[in-house]
Amino acid sequence: MERVFQQSYHIPGTLSANITITFAAPFDMQLVHVSAVANNDSDATLKIGNSSDDDAYLLAAAIGDSGTPVEKSRVNFIGGQYPHIADGTVVVATLDYDGDSGTAAQNVTIVLTFTEG
Repeated sequence: MERVFQQSYHIPGTLSANITITFAAPFDMQLVHVSAVANNDSDATLKIGNSSDDDAYLLAAAIGDSGTPVEKSRVNFIGGQYPHIADGTVVVATLDYDGDSGTAAQNVTIVLTFTEG
């Protein structure tokens, strides 16, 4: 049975710069779900990749607004497949706080769901 685990990030306040979340994969894993939301009606986008290609797993896409998360799953990932992330890979999630110079996001929550293997 595959173990499922989540990494949750909450960034409080009105953002004034992009946020980059970076971590090393602790073992082989697959990204199976992304949930992202701002509390306001923002233009923020999120992309996910690795240290070599910052959108290798998920192209930049709008996050949810006004407390309603946007969900990304298999069909939204590059190639329509769950990204396999090898042990030690540097994973990079980049939040563009205002998209293309639009409204800045407030109180952002991002949840990444992975399976081991």
